[in-house]
Amino acid sequence: MTNKSKMDRRSFLRRAAVGAPAVAAGALAAPAVLAQAPLVLKMQTSWGSGNIWQEFAQDYADRVEAMSGGRLKIDVLPAGAVVAAFQVLDAVNDGVLDIAHSVPVYWYGKNKAASLFGTGPVFGGSATTMLSWFYEGGGKALYDELVNDILGMEVDGYLGFPMFAQPFGWFKGEVNTVADLQGFKYRTVGLAADLLQSMGMSVAQLPGGEIVPAMERGVIDAFEFNNPSSDKDFGAHDVAKNYYLSSYHQASESFEFLFNKLTMEDLDPDLRAILKYGVEAASTANTAKAMRRYSADLKWLQEEAGVTVHRTSTDILNGQIEAWDKLIPVLEEDPFMKKCLDSQRAWVQDVTFYELMNAPDYALAYDHYFPGKLKL
Repeated sequence: MTNKSKMDRRSFLRRAAVGAPAVAAGALAAPAVLAQAPLVLKMQTSWGSGNIWQEFAQDYADRVEAMSGGRLKIDVLPAGAVVAAFQVLDAVNDGVLDIAHSVPVYWYGKNKAASLFGTGPVFGGSATTMLSWFYEGGGKALYDELVNDILGMEVDGYLGFPMFAQPFGWFKGEVNTVADLQGFKYRTVGLAADLLQSMGMSVAQLPGGEIVPAMERGVIDAFEFNNPSSDKDFGAHDVAKNYYLSSYHQASESFEFLFNKLTMEDLDPDLRAILKYGVEAASTANTAKAMRRYSADLKWLQEEAGVTVHRTSTDILNGQIEAWDKLIPVLEEDPFMKKCLDSQRAWVQDVTFYELMNAPDYALAYDHYFPGKLKL
């Protein structure tokens, strides 16, 4: 985006945000409601219109509109409405979009360090642990260094909704050992691609909406996306019947909310705050909805769609950790990557120690009240 077009956009936003009252005041016959016309911001997601994550993005937009008293309205568009799913960061930077709802791993092609803000090595911390690192452990400053200083983007980003660990995914037959994985054409994204390639899989990085068609054409023969609801929504159960839960390949991801900096600067301070802290409000709402929907849809996949749900074997999980052990030193040859990983290790060492030492054995209690259901 040229400097002139950026300035034109700033002027437009300023007129839209503050000009309407002046126009209304100068036209005696104009109804007072004109002074209350909302500023409409354009947000595109990286998700298809039928994906539960599109609902999650709308949850954010609804909260922003309510908290602003109607002064802000967000037009939520699905992937492909303006740009492709993997292109939203560029679109926000260029001012084509005001906001995007995505995940950092989708711009991994620009810099592999993107994966460290959601799908990097798992040192023992959950997604909640790592979202806390982003806000309280120095992660946001490192994220800004990557996006603004290294990549030169005029974008401000925040993370929200700590996702449950992503399933290992969908296979046509059973896979129980690392040896069983050899030669699979598998869909994943980000550093998980490097990880699983090192374990003998051939990896294709595809957005969610392209996964099932790729399975049907034989481009891939196994895949993961993220959760039972999204998987059900795009028909994963129509192309595979073995669903493996639990994995270390992407165990700590959160949504990414991307904002054009010029758009944010042109807003009143209270509206900027609503956009920023609305991420936290939506994070709580998304978590509650995910717990209800993911569990219900997992049950549907088992009972209605004939899917066999497995827990990923210890052999494969150990293999993933060993693969991370080999990959991490390679990543740390990059000084910025090493700085991020050092920061994450320090955070997890202390925070997860408390989490694990303090947490009771929930599986023990669950098995007591619902005996025989868990197969860990």
